[in-house]
Amino acid sequence: MQQRSFSDVTRKRLGFFTRLLDDVAAGERYRLALEQIVQAERMGLESAWVAQHHFDADEGGLPSPFVFLAQAAARTTRIRLGTGVVTLPLENPVRVAEDAAVLDLMSGGRLEFGVGTGGNPSAFAAFGQSNAARGEIYARYFETLRTALRGSAIGGSDNLMYPPAPQLDRRIWQATFSVEGGRRAALAGDGLLLSRTQPRTALAPRATLSEIQDPILDAYYAALPQGVAPRILGSRSIFVADSRAEARRYAEIGLGRFITRIAKAGRAVPSGSLDDILTAFDVHMGTPEEVIESLARDTTLRRVTDVAGQVHSVDPPHPLILRSIELFATVVAPALGWTRAPQMEGIEA
Repeated sequence: MQQRSFSDVTRKRLGFFTRLLDDVAAGERYRLALEQIVQAERMGLESAWVAQHHFDADEGGLPSPFVFLAQAAARTTRIRLGTGVVTLPLENPVRVAEDAAVLDLMSGGRLEFGVGTGGNPSAFAAFGQSNAARGEIYARYFETLRTALRGSAIGGSDNLMYPPAPQLDRRIWQATFSVEGGRRAALAGDGLLLSRTQPRTALAPRATLSEIQDPILDAYYAALPQGVAPRILGSRSIFVADSRAEARRYAEIGLGRFITRIAKAGRAVPSGSLDDILTAFDVHMGTPEEVIESLARDTTLRRVTDVAGQVHSVDPPHPLILRSIELFATVVAPALGWTRAPQMEGIEA
């Protein structure tokens, strides 16, 4: 197999990633997230992504991404709708395939289908699964999911999935923190989902996110079969504000809440100045000029095909999220050479 290495992918598909973390009741949280996705489409972004989380309102608050995205599909017309990710080991893979197939039809073929091993270790016990076995469960369920999507008989019977959805087999994305995960996604011809931040190791506690993720990209590009186009989403924490003082004020509030939560969970927390904490959590934040400068230093983003901004873990108020989406789409992205797709031209900004 001929190895490929893409040092600079100039055309970026731009997206928005919402964690549904607004500090309101669940129903209002979902309504505000829908408004944010509508705003993303209005600003010309090409994709909107949501993550699945069970039980923990402070960590994500969305156990049913297909239900939510069905409503998002009804409120939008062009933006692609992505799961980033469905926690596959906690689901029935046949039901996941069926729900995805129905959503894709109802949205006019706009679903991007991201899956991963998940999530909160305590959720596995609630679903009768072993967190220690998540990798093995994922591999088995992923094979079943793919069998269903490809129209093969399920479970050694004559049962074929309805509605059929072979098109989704070509729109699967796999999330990973590892080099081996990047290689696995490439060999399958799937897209690769890169996280907005990753844990540092004891051997490299001050490694940049690019230093961690570039080897994953190396493995992905090297293993990608000839003739298969790369699909790599780089998710990043991006909060763009009209003033530096405003951005830093909400960063102190949001990151302070986030640090308190992870400390209660027994996880290590960064210390030092606000700038130290922003660096530790890989947050690109500030005025448009500051965010442009910060994102330009992220070498991984030069090699991805898709960039999705999310305001987590700053989590500013809803109006400022809408403004951040606008500034990212109309000021930051163009300054970095990231342009809208031709079909998105003409959308009011």
